[in-house]
Amino acid sequence: MTTVCAHVLCEFGGCDCRVLDDLALIKKAMYDAAAAAKVTVLNGYFHRFSPAGVTGLLSIAESHISVHTWPEAGYAAVDIFTCGDHATPQLAARVLADALRAKSVKIVDMKRGVPLGPDAFGVEIRTRDASLTRACEATVS
Repeated sequence: MTTVCAHVLCEFGGCDCRVLDDLALIKKAMYDAAAAAKVTVLNGYFHRFSPAGVTGLLSIAESHISVHTWPEAGYAAVDIFTCGDHATPQLAARVLADALRAKSVKIVDMKRGVPLGPDAFGVEIRTRDASLTRACEATVS
């Protein structure tokens, strides 16, 4: 039995505050990220907060992609959860980091649903702090 799911958690810092507050740009970036990840979008929900910030959620056949932004801090939290062996969530992370113009990137890459034995599952976790160029390289494994 193989790993069931991949869960990529991203911390993007030093982002362009105008981009983080632009609902249309966030929406486009998320759909572009889904295309890069080779996932099937089922539905999307987006909300712009007052005075600032955007939340976006894509329900995908493989699970979900979410983005939450804090323009005043130049920060975005991104969650990319995919099931199956065809999705490339790391590529979605790269697209979003580029679109948000992140200067710093921290990625926690979790393989979820790792079989540990009969009826038992666990996780494998890999964390990396790196420059945008290094951290956003495709690391599909």
